[in-house]
Amino acid sequence: MSKIVCVHSLSPQHAELIRGTAPGWELIAGKERERWLPHLKEAEIVLGWNAAAAEECLQPGAKLRWVQSWGAGVDRMPLDALAARGVAVTNASGVHAYPISETIFAMMLGWTRKIHESVRAQSERRWHRFGPLGEIHGKTIGIVGVGAIGEETARLAQAFGMKVLGVRRSGEPSPHVDCMYDLSGLDELLSESDFVVVTLPLTPETKHLFDRARFRRMKQSAFFINIGRGGTTDTEALIEALQNGVIAGAGLDVFEQEPLPPDSRLWGMDNVIITPHNSGDTVYYHERIVDIFVHNLTDYVQGREPSRNRIDLEKRY
Repeated sequence: MSKIVCVHSLSPQHAELIRGTAPGWELIAGKERERWLPHLKEAEIVLGWNAAAAEECLQPGAKLRWVQSWGAGVDRMPLDALAARGVAVTNASGVHAYPISETIFAMMLGWTRKIHESVRAQSERRWHRFGPLGEIHGKTIGIVGVGAIGEETARLAQAFGMKVLGVRRSGEPSPHVDCMYDLSGLDELLSESDFVVVTLPLTPETKHLFDRARFRRMKQSAFFINIGRGGTTDTEALIEALQNGVIAGAGLDVFEQEPLPPDSRLWGMDNVIITPHNSGDTVYYHERIVDIFVHNLTDYVQGREPSRNRIDLEKRY
């Protein structure tokens, strides 16, 4: 019997939906390692990924043919080894557009209306009027990496009357982006934006894309938001830019080292908002990832390649 192994827990409804999509297949799911570990080498499909899956599913004789990643980022997966075995990889792109775009706006509004400073004052029982208070209406947002998250962020930005600039590899236009560039236009976007939002995956091309030179391209009044991958940003260069007034502030959900070390200088900076790599979390996550998986599973059991969110293993995204 062909096997599907899910290294996360599934609700009874979701498990039944998967079984109904692949009749005759065995589904093993659960958070408990001992539940699925003995089945990994026999699994043809793995939903989710971890170190145990990498160890077991890449052994000689393993049956793995397709991995549905539980998240959007695949930079920590052994993509070369999977490619060498002809394993298809799909990700969770599209699951995060709502929660992450809302986190982006929470950060932008927090700075503009100084909500983060009021929260700190509240914890001290201190009544203080912070000012001057700004507005995001009429400002310019630059979105670097316009995929599903970037497009939803652009849509919301236009509702606030913002000018929207974007960068995507192809340079192809997007309905809610006023001006789209390919990567060669990144510096122009940086120089014009009041808020720079980075949603990029980590690839050899994007590693430390944001360095000292890039931060110097930004306005001194601009804010930098990274909700993509920490490795796209040179942390020391960012800290220097924040300390020296090169940029006004940063909102960071991702970091080069996670968890962020307790001795990181970022913790103590008043012009930094930190979230613990949870901007994509939502009570609807399981529902959305199962929807993607079932779409791809329908293809797979009918003899087709899984088509939704297919990763190009050579490009690594």
